[in-house]
Formats: sequence, structure tokens, C-alpha cells
Amino acid sequence: MASFDVNAARAQRMEAVGRSWSFALDGDAFELPTELSRATARALRGLDDNDVDGLLKLLLGDEQFARFERHDVTMQDIAAILEAYGKETGLGLGEG
Repeated sequence: MASFDVNAARAQRMEAVGRSWSFALDGDAFELPTELSRATARALRGLDDNDVDGLLKLLLGDEQFARFERHDVTMQDIAAILEAYGKETGLGLGEG
């Protein structure tokens, strides 16, 4: 009886998408994970729906978030980043 191989499926996803998804802002590069651990998913559930900074800090990590905060970013910029991220990784974050 054949069984589903989680490691093979993960390797296939990683090959298709990569380990991280990147975006640029004012010449500064940032990376977001293409896969979320259960711990990260649990932390996301604990965030208020309107906690954009909490979401970004969780995904970017402390160092990248500190750099991100130095930029003048609008909510529309963040929505565009999350929309592109969701489309390319299948992670529908920030969707109403």
C-alpha cells in the first residue's frame, strides 16, 4: 500500500517556491518564509486581526522588522506585499 511521503512533498514545494520569498523596498531587500511552522501558525492565531506590525514582525523576524520600520510604508504597500506573497506561496495572509 502506497503512502503519502511528507518529505517528498515538502522537497517538491521547496523546489517550486524556494525556502524564502523576497521583496525589495527602497533598495532594501527582505525575505519571508515560504513555509510556516506550527509554532508560527499558532503565534499568528494569537494576533489581533488588525495587528499588522505583529504579523510583519513575526514573519520578518526582529532584525528585518527593525529595518522595515525605518521605511515610510503605507497600508496599501503592506497589502500589496501580502497579496503578492500569498499568490506566490499559497499562504493567504492578510486576506479578509
